[in-house]
Amino acid sequence: MRVLFTSIDGAGHFNPVALFADALVQRGDEVLLVVPSDLRDTVEKRGYPFRICGKPSPEVMGAIYKRFVTLPPEEAEIVADREVLGKHYTEAMLPALEEACREWRPDVLLHDSRAYAAGIAAARHGIPHAQIGISQAAVEEGSLQRAVPELVRHDGAIAQRLHSVPFLSRFPGSLDPSSFTDTRRFRDGVEPRRGILPDWWDGSDAPLIYLTFGSVTGQLPLAGDVFRAALEAVRGLPVRVLLTVGHGTDVSALGDIPENVHVEEWVPQADALGEAAAVVCHGGSATLLGALAAGLPTVVVPVFADQPANARLVHEAGVGLRVETGIESEDRVGKIGPADVPRIRAAVEQVLADPSYGEAAGRVAAEMRALPTIDAFVDDVFATLVGGVTGAV
Repeated sequence: MRVLFTSIDGAGHFNPVALFADALVQRGDEVLLVVPSDLRDTVEKRGYPFRICGKPSPEVMGAIYKRFVTLPPEEAEIVADREVLGKHYTEAMLPALEEACREWRPDVLLHDSRAYAAGIAAARHGIPHAQIGISQAAVEEGSLQRAVPELVRHDGAIAQRLHSVPFLSRFPGSLDPSSFTDTRRFRDGVEPRRGILPDWWDGSDAPLIYLTFGSVTGQLPLAGDVFRAALEAVRGLPVRVLLTVGHGTDVSALGDIPENVHVEEWVPQADALGEAAAVVCHGGSATLLGALAAGLPTVVVPVFADQPANARLVHEAGVGLRVETGIESEDRVGKIGPADVPRIRAAVEQVLADPSYGEAAGRVAAEMRALPTIDAFVDDVFATLVGGVTGAV
């Protein structure tokens, strides 16, 4: 089987795609990845054959980010989904994807659900495709609908097609009702790894808080305010804290780091979750799914994108707490600052003190463990897409 993969940049988008690429390489299928240049080092290290596609220019993205942080959340969602994904990423990625479809002639195309250019290229070249979900199904639905006014310039039937092709999701069904016609759920099989982290806390055995705002927040103008508020919230608590800030973040700009906090640019999520007692995060889907699969109570401090929706999910499922910050209580995306410190601190103390959050998270983790792995799941997906042709060729 020849399988073409594509994703926009960002770990939350690429990592779910990479799970499938890893699984198919191991079983002997032939893969090719088409990704933006920011992912070059990542795919090279994993040894995938790849081609580089375009991405929006720094000038375009810089101008959008400046507007983005001044907008009310609903308007910011339109900018992110319609302008960034529906227009600029689609236009930038489409030429390389069409070239790969035409020259490499894959049997199947599997793509990040926000890489809308993949659905357009697949239709133009008659290649069956499936989308790998990044967020809750309802969030994906909303993003698609906001992007449609730009997407129909390329393909008038793109929305109907993306509703009907297989939608592959890591979210458990109890938390994630789906409007996509063919929703299939799987587990990623990445187990938390215990005893891997170095002793950055001089022998302390205090509970570990894994504190992260993902791979994108650190590159935004609002990053300093977000990180400083989170650091002040955990200062002096009887816990160890591991803060990851993402590649390219200026750690020196964070100011005074509390004694109980260790800062790294990046740590494998499985290593951090293996030792954590709780997670404090922005509510990005990749981080949230890792916390849920590990059965860890979670405090969500949303900044933008799908994070408010994921924060509501955490609250409603009883697996943690949502901290209302400026993103929900005021009129500007990502407005997090000193006023939010007491709320974040209280939420951390509460999830550590009340075992009900961990118990609820444990029930969700058990549901996720019962889902099929990619290896047990992909043959059925391919059978749907290409009429039963499976295995390596």
